Formats: sequence, C-alpha cells, structure tokens
Amino acid sequence: MPTALWIAHVEVTDADAYGRYAKGAGPALAAHGGVFLARGGRYVQLEGNDRARNVVARFPSLEAAVDCYNSPEYQASLAHAKGASVRDLVIVEELD
Repeated sequence: MPTALWIAHVEVTDADAYGRYAKGAGPALAAHGGVFLARGGRYVQLEGNDRARNVVARFPSLEAAVDCYNSPEYQASLAHAKGASVRDLVIVEELD
C-alpha cells in the first residue's frame, strides 16, 4: 500500500492560538503513524500563494492520513487553528 503525504501551507494570524493547535496536532499525527518531514523550515516560493509556514508529514497510507484528520484528537486541536490561520491542506498518495 502506498504511503501518503499531508501537505499544508499556512499563514498564521494568531501565534498563541496556532501554538495550541500545533501542540495537540503533533501527537494526533503520531498516533496515526504520521511523521513530520518538514515543519516551518526554510523554503522558496516559486509559484502560487505564499504562506510562510509549510508542513509535510508522511503517513502509512492515504486512509491513515484521512483518519487522522477526522479523529477527535486532531479535530480538538484544529479548533485552535480556525480563526488563527489561513490554511490549505491536501493529502497526496505517493507513487509505489
């Protein structure tokens, strides 16, 4: 089964609230087999909308990534990000 990448592009508008989101999101991702590959590091914007925070996590499968997003633990942390950020999030299945 192919792994999947969770890719988020984020503009943080309330650092304190977003920090609460990040504190809960990490353990929720790990509980579903997610591993961070990039989390807010250096980047170069070549096309599209610039969002200063970029996050990439790998999951064992597309289903595991979706289950993580829909989990009560992740949704509880996500409540802190709503109103504290502008986000784009996509889950992409990797090639075999």
